[in-house]
Amino acid sequence: MITSRVRLAGLAALLIAGATACGAAPTTASPSGTASGAAPGAAGDAPAAGAAATATSAADFGGFDKLVEAAKKEGKLHVIALPPDWANYGKIIEAFTAKYGIEIESETPDAASADEINAVKTRKGQDRAPDVLDVGQSFAISGAAEGLFAPYKVQTWDKIPDNQKEPTGLWFNDYGGYVSIGCDAKKITKCPESFADLLKPEYKGKVAMNGNPTKSGSAFAGVYAAALAGGGSFDDIQPGLDFFRKLKAAGNFNPVETTPATIEKGETQISIDWDYNNAAYAPKLVDKGLDWKTVIPSDGKYFQLYAQAINKDAPHPAAARLWQEFLYSAEGQNLYLGGFARPVLLPAMQADGSVDKAAEANLPPVEGEPTFPTDAQVAKAKEVLATGWGAAVGG
Repeated sequence: MITSRVRLAGLAALLIAGATACGAAPTTASPSGTASGAAPGAAGDAPAAGAAATATSAADFGGFDKLVEAAKKEGKLHVIALPPDWANYGKIIEAFTAKYGIEIESETPDAASADEINAVKTRKGQDRAPDVLDVGQSFAISGAAEGLFAPYKVQTWDKIPDNQKEPTGLWFNDYGGYVSIGCDAKKITKCPESFADLLKPEYKGKVAMNGNPTKSGSAFAGVYAAALAGGGSFDDIQPGLDFFRKLKAAGNFNPVETTPATIEKGETQISIDWDYNNAAYAPKLVDKGLDWKTVIPSDGKYFQLYAQAINKDAPHPAAARLWQEFLYSAEGQNLYLGGFARPVLLPAMQADGSVDKAAEANLPPVEGEPTFPTDAQVAKAKEVLATGWGAAVGG
């Protein structure tokens, strides 16, 4: 995300081989639908709210048109942590509302994955609870384990690689990117190209991140990439913590959280972030006198996808499911691509000719194909960060 939330000819192989983010909302406490054991309505009837909350596919509504009908009847979708400049979410939200006439209440766009999970827990039974979540991989895994999500399979379910989704539909990956290093070439004489470069004295006080890795999927990935660059592995993220400890000791670590505003003001002249965020900054900063460059670090290539999930107690359960259908349609996936993110259905879209080729050509180039940590490795790394990050950088 803009705070805490990425051209591969071989991306099809990458995804198949891999393992496996508003205005003030109303505060009324009675959601339009809560989970129940009611069976979905018959094909000729829009399902009741309780049935919508237990629907596991559009077929449970009596077909896609009935899902649309039920979602329009609810009339709203409440989301959290979706900055408009993150993976093109501004245009995605506009397109969804234009297509279906459903108002989207977008709250706290600069929140992190951890904030989304917390909102699900603390706002249960409220209209202001998030209907859907866009979270980093580790938070999708932990949220599913805590029983926070509702299973649902979109119409394009079979096109999502098996290793990019939870088998019952509790979560499924949507888009991803590479950890990258962004740099203002107008202020930095020579931009860094690797994690090793970031330790050089000329970058004193200049190296920032997009959030705290114990809360932010982007920052979590940044530490993992640093671990790989420093001789670590998916089983051992400790070298990543050691790197940031050295960065802090050298005076190079900048604790200011990267946003478009901090970049524009020159407060974060170098930023470790997803390539789709760093790439999206560049065209918008030219008029501000900045020359923002993006590079995939040569010594720490790390690719990760974010995941979608539906709140088990979503106040607008039909709209939540229609939102997922939209995101995993060719239109939704191409909108991600237009924001420099790499959609999970890109291989399938390349095969059937539905991909936006112009948007695909704008992706930051990268060599080679990354590997992915397992769910267990991600969980272990998250535990190490939870106890070690504060000691490494003092916060």
